[in-house]
Order: sequence, then structure tokens, then C-alpha cells
Amino acid sequence: MKGWRLTIIVGLALVAAFYGLRAWDPAPLRIARLKTFDVYQRIQPREPVKYPVVVIDLDDESLAKYGQWPWPRTLIAELLEKMAALGVGVIGFDVVFPEPDRTSPAQIAALYDTLDEQARRSLLAMPSNDDVLAATIAKLPVVLGQSTTDRASVDHADRPAANKASYAGVTVRAVDTQLQYADLLLPNPGITRNIEALEQAARGMGVFNIDADVDSIVRNVPLLFRGAGKQIYPTLSVDMLRVATGAQTVLVRWDPQIGIQDLVFQIPNSVTFVIPADEKGRAWLHFARWTQDRKKAVYVSAKDVLDGVLPPKSLAGRWALIGTSAVGLLDIKATPLDNFVPGVDVHAQLLEGILDVVEKTIQVAKGEIAEFTSPFLSRPNYAGGVEAVAIIGVGVLLIVAIPLVGAVWSLLLVVVAIGGMIGTSWYLFTERHQLVDMVYPAVAIFVLYTALTYLNYVREQAQRQQVRTAFSYYLSPALVEQLAQNPDQLKLGGEMRVMSFLFSDIRGFTSISEQFKANPEGLVRLINRFLTPMTDLIMSKGGTIDKYMGDCIMAFWNAPIDDGEHARHACDAALAMLVRNRELNAELKAEAEAESRKFVPINVGIGVNSGECFVGNMGSDQRFDYSVIGDDVNLASRLEGQSKTYGVGIVCGEKTFARVPEHAFLELDLIKVKGKAEAVRIYTLLGDATLAQQPAFRTLRETHDAMLAAYRAQEWDKARALAAQAREAAARLGELYSLDDLYGLYAERIAFYEKNPPGAGWDGVFVAETK
Repeated sequence: MKGWRLTIIVGLALVAAFYGLRAWDPAPLRIARLKTFDVYQRIQPREPVKYPVVVIDLDDESLAKYGQWPWPRTLIAELLEKMAALGVGVIGFDVVFPEPDRTSPAQIAALYDTLDEQARRSLLAMPSNDDVLAATIAKLPVVLGQSTTDRASVDHADRPAANKASYAGVTVRAVDTQLQYADLLLPNPGITRNIEALEQAARGMGVFNIDADVDSIVRNVPLLFRGAGKQIYPTLSVDMLRVATGAQTVLVRWDPQIGIQDLVFQIPNSVTFVIPADEKGRAWLHFARWTQDRKKAVYVSAKDVLDGVLPPKSLAGRWALIGTSAVGLLDIKATPLDNFVPGVDVHAQLLEGILDVVEKTIQVAKGEIAEFTSPFLSRPNYAGGVEAVAIIGVGVLLIVAIPLVGAVWSLLLVVVAIGGMIGTSWYLFTERHQLVDMVYPAVAIFVLYTALTYLNYVREQAQRQQVRTAFSYYLSPALVEQLAQNPDQLKLGGEMRVMSFLFSDIRGFTSISEQFKANPEGLVRLINRFLTPMTDLIMSKGGTIDKYMGDCIMAFWNAPIDDGEHARHACDAALAMLVRNRELNAELKAEAEAESRKFVPINVGIGVNSGECFVGNMGSDQRFDYSVIGDDVNLASRLEGQSKTYGVGIVCGEKTFARVPEHAFLELDLIKVKGKAEAVRIYTLLGDATLAQQPAFRTLRETHDAMLAAYRAQEWDKARALAAQAREAAARLGELYSLDDLYGLYAERIAFYEKNPPGAGWDGVFVAETK
């Protein structure tokens, strides 16, 4: 019960933490939520059934033919007139004209001092390009674009208000508060306006700024902006709708506690249109993909309009936005669906949504449809509460369920709960266009389940720890863990497997033992002092200790745990053992000198071999060991015995060498070990791949190989000279790599064979007489 009490406390603490994090709602959590809604849009983007909006595109082809932007205002006037001739309805500019046209005749006259007086008077008598454009704008339903800015000085305080209509706030319930709806809008200190002549001629003006979220993705567009002095500015699409419907006042419904709710267009003797907004006056777009089909349907090159190549009335009834897809004009945005979209397309998609609302509202008024779902996305007021309730409700249920029904049924509960939450979120998005985040509650519940299940697992493991501890003294930790996870393996039997084997023994152990005749406990401590670090090194390289035989260690790799690089790990363990042995000798020597007694160093010999063997549990039904049997196992034991013969620390078989060719090996001999009829090629291991790459070692290996070739060719003088050179090359590597005993052995053999030639049929094989 004590263990379950801790589980309940931890579970409740986690539920409180997840709820608190959701209530705090930091920026990373908000971004994660937005990313979730982005995934929804990518799975099910908006599929337009028709395209009521057209973008007159100032594309690269138009700029190439008619010059870089800005164009002369006379050319823009010509563009507007030809658009009107093609039947375009309301026109909105996704650009701003804040300064007079520098190509106007008067501007040209002032620019060139070399003009004659008649030419100057002629230019001054001509109307300005701005007046030409203003005259054209005055004849058409045109909404000019404006840009918000953080510079209050450009707000044109000396000019009358820029808006052509009022945007009046209406509260949905009476609350005693000083808050105004303008305070809820996104603030902008200033606004970049068009020149006064164009403003007076236009029927409307709208802001075309698009602000991205902190991750640089555009998900929403403000319908209204707040400027200096709480002046209200509509977005471009909103004022285009106002101009098209003839409305002079747009109502903004708001709730002081909730925020802005929607924009209402009350058209005299007509249908009232309602455009939904979030609490800050923004419209959340359900985006359509930026595809070639969309570009073909929505975008018309300004060049084609000016060149007159479009069919008559080909744009009849469509609402036009004049903007650009040219990359050089830097109006490129990222949306949840696409990384590179012209900014004007965001306005086009907003306008498409607005016109969809208009059309569906008219259909409802006519009785053609009963109701409709807004094409805009919305985050309902109850969303945060639903998400919090999901965390608390399912979390508490899970805390109660795990102790009662266990991990499996609890997992089923978690799967059903998470599936239900994600399904509900998806349903609200697809059917009602509402954004309710159930991914965070789902993640919270999964983490809670994982934590509670882990605590349960820890409690159960603690009950078995005593058994594990007891067996770990006799078996390798890997084998103990494997047996704990798979008790069925605790039976007789095994398998054939390619493995690597290591045998280690202390040379001259008898001499060491003689020093402890009167102190056998001291001898045991010395052996343990040697075996403990060597065992740690072997296990750190993934080896399994098979057994200890006095001062001898037997270990193997690639069982019971798979190890694809077992030969390299066995070699690395052997090298590490020699390093640790030198460190141990330094410690023992210092102790002997401090106690004024004779120091006898511990010299270790190691044999390493690889090959196929039988591995498994062997013995009787009453007692058995996990061990290995095979010819290559026996060879590893014989190689360890040969380390003393050749005066090296490590002797490896040919199969091990073949698996780790990058290490610093030297061939020792062709030898028939005791108990084997066939000769084997044996090697000594001096170091790892780093040593093998050193020029000094490569020189040693080349000289050594040449010495062996001369020796086997019975070129005794040459072999003797090369052996001397190899001895010097080894000495240059350092004291740790001394091979004096090895080359002394070959010097003795050469001297013997000079007196007793082996004959023409000699194959260079040495027959070992001892193990």
C-alpha cells in the first residue's frame, strides 16, 4: 500500500502540473498548439468550388515588359480602365502610393534644366500623372491600400481622417467598464497613407499588412487595426466588401469579458452579413493550397490586361486585387500549407471566405439552405475549459484505474481516451471549423500513464532485487538480466554461434605464491585485487565472464547478448587489461618499497581467438552453467599459454585478426599448438587502430614481415639482420612495445637452423611442445 500511495501522490502532482502549464499557456505551448492546427489544415485544406476573386498580378513578365515598380500612374490608370472594360467589380490595391509620381510632366520639367521654354510650358500645362490616376479612380469602385507602421510621424495628422465610413462598436451585453472595443485591436502607432488626391478620389481605403506568428507563419488576418488616437482602420478585404455593398457603417460586436465577436454589415433593405472574428478582431483562415490550378484560376498577369489579349468580359463580376507574385518585390509569405505564397494570395483567400459568407447568407435569406458553417476557422470560448477538463478527468480516472486493473487494461483506457480526444478535435475541425486542441491533453495523459506505469514497474522490480543481487555474484549481469526477463531460458540446451574468446593468466604465479606461504589471506587479496579490475574491463567492453580458474579468467563475447563487433571488443579488452596491469604493478611496487620487501611484478598473458562454438546452459538438471564449448575455444586457451613462449602480452588467432585488421597486429608464427594437428597462424596485438596508423609502427611491421619471409625462405643472414632492425624499430616505439624476447627467440632459431638446416620441404611451422 505504501508503494501505491507514492504512485497516487505523483499522479496527482503530474495532473496539477499539466493543468497549471495549460493555464499558464507559455509561448512554446501556444506554438505547439498552432502547429497541431496546421497539421489539420494540411490533411484537409480548403477546396474552393469557384473563384470569385481575381489577382491582377504585377508578375515578373509584367515588370520585364513595362519596367520595374513603381510604374507611372498613367500606366496604372490605363490598367484600371482596361480592367473595368473586362467587367471587373470592386478593385483593391495591395500596394500604396505615398508619394507623388516622379514621372509627372511637371516633375520632368523641374528635373531637366536644358529644356527650352516652350517645351517647359507644354509640360507644365499637362495634368499630373496623379491627377490622371485620381480621375480614373473616381469613376470606379476602388479601395486603396494602406500600410501600418511603427512610426507615428507618418500618420498625416494635418490631413482629415482617411476612412470613408465608420466602424462603430456595439456591446453584446451591458457591463460597467471603461474598456472600448478599440482597446482590443492590435495597435499600430502610425499608418502610411496614399497621396491626398488619390484618397479623395477613392471610395474606400484598407490596410494590407499581414502579420505572421512568432514562427513566421501567417494563420490569421486582422479585420480591423487600431491607430493613433484609437482611429480604426479596416483591412483591405473588409473595406472592399463595404464599398461593394454600399454600407456606410460597419458594426463591431464585442463583449468586454470575452472580446470582439464579429463584424456586422447592415445593408438598408437588404441582407445583413456577419463576418466572424476572434477576440482581437482577427479572421483565422482555412487555407487552400497554392497550386498551379489555383494560380491559373485566380491570377491574371497585368501584362495580359494591358496588352488586351483577354477575351471581352472575361473578368465580369469578379472582385479584383492588384498585387504581385514577383519575388523581387519581397511580398512572399508562409502559410500552414505552403512556405512561399504571394502576400496578395492571403488577401485573396480572406476575400474568398468573406464572399462565401455573403453568398451563403443570401441563400439562407432565400430559404435555399437552412444554415451554414462559416468558412473561417474559430477558436471557441469553451476550448480552453474542455482541454483542462480532459486533462483532469482522464488523469484522475487513470490514477484510480492503474492500481485496480493493471497496466494492460489501463493502456486500453489510455488508447480509447486519446483516440476519443483526437477524434473529437478532428470532428470539430472538419465539421464545424472549430479549433480545439486535444493533442496537448493526449500527450499529458500519455506521459501520466508512462510515469505511473514506470512507478509500478519500479515497485515490482524492487521486490525482485534481492534475487537479482544474489545471482549477480555467480552469473554475468547480462545473463542475469536476460534470465530475469526470460525465465524459460533457465534450462539445458544452447546454440551454435560465432564468438570471440579471451583467456588470461598470471605468469609465474608459483613464485608469487611462495611469498605468501605464511599469509594465504594476503594471496587471496592480491588475486582479488588483480581479478576485480580485469573483470570490470572485460564487462565494460561487453564481455561475459565464463569462469575463474585460480588466477585465470575465461570470458567470451557475442553471447548471451548479440555483439556484431565481438572480435574488436575482445581485442580492446585485452589491450585495456595490459594497461591496467602496468598500473597495478606500479601500485604494488610503491607499496613494496614502502614496506621494505621484495617486489615481484604480476605479468599477465592473454590469448584471444574467434570462431564457431556451442554456447548455452550445460550441466545437469540439478546444476548447470552458461558456458561455451568448441575447438576455437580450446585454441584461445592454447594461445594464452604461448604468450610466455614468444615474450608478448597478447597472442591472437588468425580469425580474430581477420575481423579486426585495422588494429596494430604483428604475425608471430605458424604453429601447431598442443592437441591440434593443423598449423595455425598466430599474431600479437600491440595496440589499436591509432597505433597502426603511426609511421613508426608501419616501419616495424614492414621490417617484421620481411624478417619472417626471409626466415621461412631459409635466408638466415638476411633474417638475422632484419630481426635486429625490427628489434630497433620496436624500441623506437617505446618501452611499452619492447619485443626483445620475440626477436631473441628468432635469433636462437636462426642459429639452430644454420647448424641444423630444416631441408627443402620445410614449411616454416613451429611445433609447440607445451600448452
